[in-house]
Amino acid sequence: MATMISSSSTVNLPMTVKTNSFSTSPSSSINSKHILPSQLPFTPTNHGLSLRYDGNPLRCRHRRSPQSPNAANFQVLASATVEPLKIMISGAPASGKGTQCELIKEKYGLVHIAAGDLLRAEIAAGSENGKRAKEHMEKGQLVPDEIVVTMVKERLSQPDSQENGWLLDGYPRSLSQATALKKYGFQPDLFILLEVPEDTLVERVVGRRLDPVTGKIYHVKYSPPETDEIAVRLTKRFDDTEEKVKLRLKTHHHNVEAVLSLYEDVTVKVNGSVNKEDVFAQIDVALTNLLEQRKSALGSLAA
Repeated sequence: MATMISSSSTVNLPMTVKTNSFSTSPSSSINSKHILPSQLPFTPTNHGLSLRYDGNPLRCRHRRSPQSPNAANFQVLASATVEPLKIMISGAPASGKGTQCELIKEKYGLVHIAAGDLLRAEIAAGSENGKRAKEHMEKGQLVPDEIVVTMVKERLSQPDSQENGWLLDGYPRSLSQATALKKYGFQPDLFILLEVPEDTLVERVVGRRLDPVTGKIYHVKYSPPETDEIAVRLTKRFDDTEEKVKLRLKTHHHNVEAVLSLYEDVTVKVNGSVNKEDVFAQIDVALTNLLEQRKSALGSLAA
């Protein structure tokens, strides 16, 4: 069904305006460029202008009014598509972020971005940021926020992230990092927080084992090795002790509370103490609802 949009209406969808030597006001002229309809400087004398909306993809056409034969002749073209998702996920050590990120990426096709992976890749590539980060790491120092934020910002700006949407894993970890990303224009649609009781997290961490050959993580209780050959070569991280994990959890809880203050309106808290399928089911509902809301908004415009 076609919807008439008067010159006083505002439809803020990105559009390309193709003009045929016209001026929308005595002092303005518009060449072919991308604008928003609300940016068109209509004046009361343009009463003969109207836009016609014909569905998805959005195509708006000028209709010449019999009462104003000299009205401007132009076309407005736009793409009415659902915006890609921008998601952040956070959780304490052993909360299951890695597993959920894989499930989210598999279903929704988002670009998975983890600050640690970016850091290692930059160091391996010998980039300027990588060299600066390596200097701090070799001295046993934390890598400054400005270096990591720059890496994350550049990755979020890549075409695949912009076109497919992104899933930022375990970052930002502090209010200063979140504020820096906001300054660069990166805000999540949803901030997913995996909540797991501390005693469960401690049990998960203390029981973790690493296979140095394959890099696979096992757990002595929940995910034991398949063979005795694998079992005898498993190692344990030096900081996977009850005492040290509790210190890490304390730091995590302090930092995440600060980050939540910036993303409070888009935070979804998920029970991460159940099995991975049930955890993902909760996340899936939140993401599906968000997409449905966006589709509904486009549909109402087309009605």
